[in-house]
Amino acid sequence: MQTDAIVKKIFAILSFGLFFICSQGLAGQKTHTVFFEGEENELHVYRIKGTLPGKTLLIIGGIQGDEPGGYLAADFYADFLLEKGNLIVVPRANFPSILKMERQINQDMNRKFHDDAIFNYETKVVGVLKKLICESDCFLNLHEGSGFYSHSWETEEKNPGKFGQSIIIDDSVLQAPDSGGHINLEKMAERVVEKINSHIEKKDHFFHVNNHRTNHPDSIHKEQLRSATYYAYNTCKVPAFGIESAKTLPLEQKVRQHIHAINGFMETLEIIPKNPSIDLKKPEMQYMIISVNNSIPVVVEEMQRLKINKGDTIKVHDIVANYERGLSVDVLGLGNRFNDMKNELVVNESTRIEVKKDFYKCGSVFIDIDPQGSPVSKKLTIKETGEVDVLKYKFRINNVPVSADNYTHVKVRMGDTLIIEDIVSGKVDPSNYIVNFKGFVGNPDNNSGEDRGYVIHISDKSLMKRYSDKNKGQSYHVVTTLDGKEVGKIFIDVQP
Repeated sequence: MQTDAIVKKIFAILSFGLFFICSQGLAGQKTHTVFFEGEENELHVYRIKGTLPGKTLLIIGGIQGDEPGGYLAADFYADFLLEKGNLIVVPRANFPSILKMERQINQDMNRKFHDDAIFNYETKVVGVLKKLICESDCFLNLHEGSGFYSHSWETEEKNPGKFGQSIIIDDSVLQAPDSGGHINLEKMAERVVEKINSHIEKKDHFFHVNNHRTNHPDSIHKEQLRSATYYAYNTCKVPAFGIESAKTLPLEQKVRQHIHAINGFMETLEIIPKNPSIDLKKPEMQYMIISVNNSIPVVVEEMQRLKINKGDTIKVHDIVANYERGLSVDVLGLGNRFNDMKNELVVNESTRIEVKKDFYKCGSVFIDIDPQGSPVSKKLTIKETGEVDVLKYKFRINNVPVSADNYTHVKVRMGDTLIIEDIVSGKVDPSNYIVNFKGFVGNPDNNSGEDRGYVIHISDKSLMKRYSDKNKGQSYHVVTTLDGKEVGKIFIDVQP
């Protein structure tokens, strides 16, 4: 399914977020705190305080970036207003891994909550999350799990070792630190499981309570000793639950299930919301604010072109879109691995700036190098994108720029490195295309078919011969599609 279609379906599930009948009253307080502002791991925390006092529920999504069902569901709750109780919402705990649609960057962030001596950005984020966990009365960690959990062995994909379609607890009960009594985690989870399953038609997709018995000698999940939920259970003495929708289900279904789970725990904790104000439009960038050589910033709209001189320094100060959260920019061929927002970058070749909302591509502007150059004081020129009769491709072979017309041949040798940098496509946003090197997989965990930006090693080890002409490994295809239809192709001829 194409990204646009997925996004439309996800944003059509408003009724699952707006499920409470609301009474009239004064809205509570909302605060937004940014940790590590300006860094790649910028962390946004939203606190919603109800008009009436009550329990505090912490919701964390995106601690592993290849699990969008969780962070897209968490995002709804950052906009809630509450009649009673409190929410702490961290929609995107691991933004760099979300942008890459990968489980981790340096380390698995959900394995850094106990006895970890390695310092990286994940360490800093986990330090904040630990404090938030101990501030809460209940903690939900939103995930997507492999396979389908079952209490007994049924198949390779449905057995006690799988996580999908389950609510994970670390033990049946939690000893309450103040009263000396205990909190029955299993019964809390069972009540919520019943509520989730009332919205699921297929019994094979029902949720179950998955007790990891993490600290017991016979537990098969000892890795969970380093997880966020076990930190909550063992250190903060806070009820904690991992919500695991199955990875293989449609994305919109996973978002629904997480919302039902959160709603169930809110009801259990007697946290009563008002209607949230949620924008459910398809993500679309409207314009960027860019400065050149530290001059007064200018507004560059979607698909417009900004002309500069070779060697000029650009800086993207802000993005204006129909969403406020989860936005990033990628100056293609420059900058860092994750987010080039507010970075000063020297531009020596024409390029494109791509905007993402999480990992959804939602807009582009172009930076054109003036071949004749112009005085620094000259007013910046912004123009509309013109028509292009056919697609053109921008490659980099052994770090040397190479351009190619549609349906032509590009020659490489064994041992070369090839990067598909971008395509030139006229008035159609290049991010709407899928550019796929047949026989190469850039990200095995998320094989979307989009291969721009990856370093492709021309070797028998990296390329799959069965996708080449006559299975000889001498000629491969780069196929370009738009809305599922082929619109272009480049032939990659491999010479010995």
